[in-house]
Amino acid sequence: MSQYQRLLLVIDPAARHSPAILRAAALARASRAALHIAALLKPAAILALFDHKTGAEARERHRLEHRHWLQEQVQRLRGQGVTVSGEVAWADDLLEEILQHVAELEPDLLIKDVQHEPALKRAFLTPMDWHLLRQCPVPLYLVGREGHALPRKVVAAVDPSRPESRHNGLNERIIDAANSLALQCDAELHLLHACDVSSVYLGDAGGGGLTLADLTHELRTTLERAFLELAERYGVPPERRHFILGQPVTVLARFVAEQQADVLVMGRVHRQGLEKLVGSTTEHALYQLPCSLLAL
Repeated sequence: MSQYQRLLLVIDPAARHSPAILRAAALARASRAALHIAALLKPAAILALFDHKTGAEARERHRLEHRHWLQEQVQRLRGQGVTVSGEVAWADDLLEEILQHVAELEPDLLIKDVQHEPALKRAFLTPMDWHLLRQCPVPLYLVGREGHALPRKVVAAVDPSRPESRHNGLNERIIDAANSLALQCDAELHLLHACDVSSVYLGDAGGGGLTLADLTHELRTTLERAFLELAERYGVPPERRHFILGQPVTVLARFVAEQQADVLVMGRVHRQGLEKLVGSTTEHALYQLPCSLLAL
């Protein structure tokens, strides 16, 4: 049985060439899952310039235009063998509307196009996709600009250096989800750890006269051993195990580009204080990746 029974796709109906529609339809067809498309409209600011009656009529014409377009997409996908439904609705608070749809439909996966935001804007306002990464209660599939409709190469990004990942089973859940997706799509599964030794606390790594270089080498050896044990446990072939030194976001972005990966599977960690303000590795990687991101 497929791990996916019900998929929720959220789109902006004004973006008629959404890559997420193609990816969601391909995944629904491969997994035999039911797909629901929620086309959410934000009230246009210009409508506020009209009087109440004229504005209401303009809003309804706008909604009906997009509903007609969505009905055409639904009929086309049904003709391709996809079990699909759709709706067009106004969303004064887009985040709240998305989370409400998730609560009501309880999908196995929420699918959405990546909403690219300039770095300057991100410095002042938390991007919508960051809010979803922090608040969405189900796995979140953010569709990037590149990649095949149905994934051919799936990369699971794990981190054996973090104690919380070892204790709460996050690494295992990441591999399980990536492996299930790969099996569903007949894709290759790769395992990756971007090892940034400088960011790991060295206080418990040793001592007794060892130099910093000795400590760094010892820590790297320990982390690589933990990574290989994880790969061995899940039967990942040696040629698909990648232990790479470097800053995580840079390593992840370069690796998926060089490997032409379709999906990178990562974990979401709840942040507090300053970390919540500046964003996590997963949140920053989102805007550097050419491929899609599946976040657990």
